[in-house]
Amino acid sequence: MVRPNILVITADDMRSDDLRWMPRVRHQLAARGLVFRNSFTPNPLCCPARATFLTGRYSHNHRVLDVVRPYGFAAFDDSTTLGTVLRRSGYRTAVVGKYLNGYGSMPTFRGHHPSLHYIPPGWTQWWVSSVHRGRRGHWPGGGTFNYFHLTANVNGHIRTWPGRYTTVVTGRQTESLVRTFSGARPRKPWFIWWTPLAPHGGGPREPDDPGLIPMSNGDRMPWATPARPSWVKGRFNPSITHGAGTPPDEPAEADVSDKPVYLRHAPSLTRREKLAERTVTRQRAEALYVLDVRVGHVLSALRRSGQLSRTIVVFNSDNGYYLGEHRKRQGKITLHEPSIRVPLVIAGPGIPRGVRYDPASMADLAVTVAAWGGTRLPQADGTNLRPTISRGDHGWKRPIVIEGRMLQPRYRHGRCERHVMRGLNTVGIRTGRYAFIRYATSESELYDLLDDPLEMNNLKGHGADTLRVELTGVCNRFVTCARAACRASLPADLRTSAHMTARIAKAEERARRHFYHY
Repeated sequence: MVRPNILVITADDMRSDDLRWMPRVRHQLAARGLVFRNSFTPNPLCCPARATFLTGRYSHNHRVLDVVRPYGFAAFDDSTTLGTVLRRSGYRTAVVGKYLNGYGSMPTFRGHHPSLHYIPPGWTQWWVSSVHRGRRGHWPGGGTFNYFHLTANVNGHIRTWPGRYTTVVTGRQTESLVRTFSGARPRKPWFIWWTPLAPHGGGPREPDDPGLIPMSNGDRMPWATPARPSWVKGRFNPSITHGAGTPPDEPAEADVSDKPVYLRHAPSLTRREKLAERTVTRQRAEALYVLDVRVGHVLSALRRSGQLSRTIVVFNSDNGYYLGEHRKRQGKITLHEPSIRVPLVIAGPGIPRGVRYDPASMADLAVTVAAWGGTRLPQADGTNLRPTISRGDHGWKRPIVIEGRMLQPRYRHGRCERHVMRGLNTVGIRTGRYAFIRYATSESELYDLLDDPLEMNNLKGHGADTLRVELTGVCNRFVTCARAACRASLPADLRTSAHMTARIAKAEERARRHFYHY
């Protein structure tokens, strides 16, 4: 059997509903392949999510829990990853773009410092953005998060691209690798992981950025936006009339008395904040459109090289992003649907056309990529998605573990069940019908997603208490799971059929359109 080439494109902070700003991804990938409507990131933050994709393990097992020390890049044991297993199986392998936060400045897992010139095992080509310090520690302004001054380790050599837009630079690098790998002799299959920065916030500051805006309680919050090239600015202004997570004429959530403390203390958005949310939504859409154009160029390079019919192309994101939902102005980390839901599109040889509603997580995708390459990830927690891809939905029979490490002191220092959370301070499970979230403060949230797709009403009452007890037991079992135990089935009453799973997902899509008017 001829093994396919594999191209995985992972956007940064892209929501599942952001696909509407990317016509080429929709028409050139989604229309000829599969869209997963229930795709999730188990830990909605850059480093933990990327470590999960590379290992197939939940963050409570790979122990990359945050983007800063003692976590981030320094906590990542990269001795066994998709790169190493695919390269051993005969693949050429490459990373282009962003890796894990702290790469270049933090020490490696084994203590080598600095990591600026470090290349992890398993990679044939390494084109990864990094911090850069010049002579005597001088900072020239380049790095991962500057859209117009990319700095990268290119196979051990530090290069910078001042004045050039990072999405264009990494897109062209990906095209170059496609041509190089496709023309190599002897011909081997290849795996490229392209990880552009868009639509993550990044500099330089621009005149139309919202800046600091006061909330009604007097606090001032900076609004993160991506920089964009001038040709795309204003493209979506007529169609984006308000923030994606903020209804135009009503509060994002009128009553938050049933929410945890960190949300109960959040005031409703002021008019100025709603305008800022609109600006953020527009700028993110513009940054994604630039990425969409570059995806089109990469697909054209595949077609010209004769490799498109041999290449499985995956488009996804490391995590979602709040844009006003539950009064959370922006960000990720916490475990509601806007943060944990991510796009997942797969097209290529052996991939049918259509939609799948069975659950898919970043850990599952890692296992599936390894399986396409004829190999496996040892110690992986995820499930191989190939049966669902080829034969259709089977129903939601296993939980998706969700977990995070919140920054607020109240949650960082909570003492509830530390033996379960192990450095995390919010954990939960997502089933076909229910979302259950627990915090180190003993707070919890429970939502019936069939009746309440937007997670507005934290369930209470006798029936909810019984369900909460059952979900607590299931949660305790799975949030410390490893390997096969993570793939175990839910209790029968918590499983949903393929028909019911699709019905719940469609209800969520209708609810979003009705409430947010998108």
